[in-house]
Amino acid sequence: MAITEILRTPEERFDDLPDYDFKPHYTEIEDPEHGALRMHHVDEGPRDGAVVLLLHGEPTWSYLYRAMIPPLAAAGFRVLAPDFIGFGKSDKPAARDAYSYLGHVTWMKDWLDRLALRDITLFGQDWGGLIGLRLVAEHPELFARVMIGNTALPTGEHDLGEAFKQWREYSQASPSFNIGGIVSRGTVRGLTEREIAAYDAPFPDERHKAGARAFPVLVPATRDDPAASAQRAAWESLGRFQKPFLTCFSDKDMIMKGGERIFQKRVPGAAGQPHFITENAAHFLQEDAGPLLAEKLIAFARSD
Repeated sequence: MAITEILRTPEERFDDLPDYDFKPHYTEIEDPEHGALRMHHVDEGPRDGAVVLLLHGEPTWSYLYRAMIPPLAAAGFRVLAPDFIGFGKSDKPAARDAYSYLGHVTWMKDWLDRLALRDITLFGQDWGGLIGLRLVAEHPELFARVMIGNTALPTGEHDLGEAFKQWREYSQASPSFNIGGIVSRGTVRGLTEREIAAYDAPFPDERHKAGARAFPVLVPATRDDPAASAQRAAWESLGRFQKPFLTCFSDKDMIMKGGERIFQKRVPGAAGQPHFITENAAHFLQEDAGPLLAEKLIAFARSD
């Protein structure tokens, strides 16, 4: 078995990021092929507070939640925002084939187990939903409630749409993967130069971007995709999920707009919930409406 090089972004690249002065926390998880991998997370608020888990997507990292973490922590919640393997301050296998949908789910489950997290309120967006919803479906006992925005749980049975196909092609063919610029274009407000640089910080060169490059092609696009059967099983489990389930999709996300309807229809826990459309927000709704989302999430996490 070939040994995959594991890259680790130098800590000094994260110095003086705007609005991100959270203390880093690191957990070693085990991968059967790659050995120990170091995973980073933010951990704010009282240690005995109810757990709120914030999962980022592609190609972001926990910096995406910098406007939501402080109000959630101030409200008494223990707020955890991890960086997926390949992103943020977490380790980054250099080989593209080191990443798989199942691998990400397995890495996250190992991390949850090592932190012994229970009664979790999950907020997931983009791949934070694709991975988070698999965890909810496969381990529903760990979760108290779920809130999602601008995400999906594709099984490969439906066309992913032209906008997504263009994004997938760009992610594979472009010689330079401009992560900060990608995030900025996925917002309504646009990002400042310093914010763009913060999103670029984890990726000093193209070698560090294997995980980010891999995500778009890991979305199941055909019925025989390696993840398709697990996705169908996840939908079966979510079809029995009775705990509170809230959607907050954006009005200006050209790929995911309207995706909330399938969850509202198929997940029993979505019935009667105060679903809302996040107005004047694009794909990265945390950037366009972070304080509002934190306010809504606080109310939801305190609900029965």
